[in-house]
Amino acid sequence: MTDLAEIESALRAAATHTVEVAIVDTYGHLRGKRFPVDHFLRSVAEGGCHIADAIYIFDLHNDLVDSPYINMGLGFLDTHLVPDLGTLRTFGHRPGYALVFSDSLDPSHQLHPIAPRTVLARQIARCEGLGYSPIVATEMEFYLCEADWSHVQSHIQYSSLTDRGDLEDVLWEMRTAMVEAGIPVESSNPEYGPGQIEINVAYSDAMTAADNTALYKSIVKEIAAASGLRATFMPKPWTEPSGSGMHVHTSLSAGGENVFASSQDGPNEVMSQWLGGQLDNAGALSLLGSPVPNGYKRVRPYTFAPTHVHWGLDNRSVMCRLTVGAGSANRVEYRAPGSDANPYLMIAGLLAAGADGLERGADPGPMSVGDKYDDPGDAAPLPANAHDGIAAYEGSALAAALGEEFSTNFVLMAKAELEKFADAGCDPVGDDVSDWERDRYIEFT
Repeated sequence: MTDLAEIESALRAAATHTVEVAIVDTYGHLRGKRFPVDHFLRSVAEGGCHIADAIYIFDLHNDLVDSPYINMGLGFLDTHLVPDLGTLRTFGHRPGYALVFSDSLDPSHQLHPIAPRTVLARQIARCEGLGYSPIVATEMEFYLCEADWSHVQSHIQYSSLTDRGDLEDVLWEMRTAMVEAGIPVESSNPEYGPGQIEINVAYSDAMTAADNTALYKSIVKEIAAASGLRATFMPKPWTEPSGSGMHVHTSLSAGGENVFASSQDGPNEVMSQWLGGQLDNAGALSLLGSPVPNGYKRVRPYTFAPTHVHWGLDNRSVMCRLTVGAGSANRVEYRAPGSDANPYLMIAGLLAAGADGLERGADPGPMSVGDKYDDPGDAAPLPANAHDGIAAYEGSALAAALGEEFSTNFVLMAKAELEKFADAGCDPVGDDVSDWERDRYIEFT
């Protein structure tokens, strides 16, 4: 729905009084402005609005990171937000409110090169230039916590339909709020941690998947808080319990059909090349998947997070888990990212890596079978700390593909976060999760 008259009719029918114009910052936090519906329709829907470009160099606590592209010397310029009217949706859990995602323009009215939505849009265009439309779904894990961030339960009951049934009231509200906001929820279940939850969302085009994931995280936090609880997407909140991940499923469509559909016992040629590109770029992708040092503490054996670069079929010890033999449902599941990853950037990185594989005719190598934690063979290890993750990304082909300005900025932000981590006396290499890490990340990821 992009026609302004249709939009006005829909907003009036929903008794909308406020429209939120949304953009995400570099860490995936939803930012923007709220407008009375009449002003939105009269001015903002077509004319847009402005916000300071400083949002793209905010760390998780809104401290400004030094950047050659966004700084006081340049004046901390406005970025012009242009509503993507096709993304407009009304809320059921907040009656009277609607939200629309927006694109971000620089002073020359070109797409802002550091904006996450721009980074993703360019990789979607790259895939389309190869003749394919990328299809994406994300699986998000998070922890429900008490108001003081303690565990809501002391035990694990994976996928139980009986244990802590009282939490289902909150989860039902989350699922309902997502559906009412246009996010196609498929299921939810308790995960392998005390109070850890996964809510699964159906696949869509890549930009919609990123928009939905960003809004999903916001809704989960909002509903949890309204229920007297808290929710966190911190990748490793505690030393012993499981970390939280964001698995990203990708496939390619051409002419409305899944190009991977003919894969039976293994990947077909296009799927192989797409997979090969993701494997070849996995080291650099790790920084997109673990943007803060805490995230690398998931990368440990027997955590259900991969430690090496390999692929297999129905095997939860591999990095890329393939669904084949399922026709139109065939896809590549990338299991490395943490739940704090910016969905726009992570999806953009995977599309860039897959497109690279298609362009080069990449070979994924032999399939892995068995316990790859116990025997990774000659598979390359994934970066297991922030220093190695930064080193793998900086100067990489993936960094170049995502753009010099974005990648320079992103690396500077990662280095600034690692410096804070070290200054606080935290160990970026070991397994222990410190109180400082929880204080810094648990509320803001």
